[in-house]
Amino acid sequence: MHLLPKFDYYEPRDIGEACKLLSQLKGSARIIAGGTDLLVNMKKGLLAPRSLVGIGKIPGISEIEPVNGGISIGAHLIIQKLVEFDLIRKKLSVLSRAASVLGSPLVRNRATIGGNIVNARPAADLPPPLIAMGARVRLKSRRQEREVPLDRFFRGPGETVIKPGEILTHIVIDALPPFTGGDYIKLMHRRSLEIAIVAVASRITLDGPDGVIRDGRIILSSVAPKAIRAVRAEKALIGERPSEGLFEHAGQIAATECTPIDDIRGGAGYRCSMVGVLTKRTLSGALREAKGQ
Repeated sequence: MHLLPKFDYYEPRDIGEACKLLSQLKGSARIIAGGTDLLVNMKKGLLAPRSLVGIGKIPGISEIEPVNGGISIGAHLIIQKLVEFDLIRKKLSVLSRAASVLGSPLVRNRATIGGNIVNARPAADLPPPLIAMGARVRLKSRRQEREVPLDRFFRGPGETVIKPGEILTHIVIDALPPFTGGDYIKLMHRRSLEIAIVAVASRITLDGPDGVIRDGRIILSSVAPKAIRAVRAEKALIGERPSEGLFEHAGQIAATECTPIDDIRGGAGYRCSMVGVLTKRTLSGALREAKGQ
């Protein structure tokens, strides 16, 4: 581990000033929020930006706000807040569950939701439940603001659709329909400080308390270059009455939709098998929540 390389540090007072700085620095700057990844990579010599732009004091990007029945989450929100806030635990319990298994308490009290997203790690914990809930990210630049569905945001490991000069400011999740439930399970060797071997987030919406499945999403993590939707498995759910057999069938399909690699955490074959197991379990958990159990 090396000392940090030299850099200029800027601390803008609002989002407009931050966007102006990024535009003027022309690609030589990096945004710093919690810094739990950026500073480590700088110490390792993997990154050496000439400037850092701290966004911690910008108003309006560290809060959770209800919006038209949905929720807007500021990108600088500390991840531990997703575990603690009643609004998240009650309305978006799958997101709270994923946040609770991210890193260690020290990391969760420093890292931000925006950082976990923009780093674009294939095994990141928060993108799968956010994609499952149809989240969008709001990107602000000096000249425009746009929203991108999170399932179209990632291009590959460390790569996103963010353009030079853009800042992720908010994550927006619309109100979920009645009889909707979700679940997230992360398979890991240890209980903390562990990257997922496999992780799955599922969401289902029923057409009534004992009805058929109206909508469903299954998101697979750590088994492809980015978090992916198991589209064929999702289609197998629609219009069907939920059952253990249906969920097992969906898991078998999902296991064929991933492209994991062999690495020190697990083999490709094992990961595919676990995708099937975790898909079934998360769908069962989502069903219980959808029924209010």
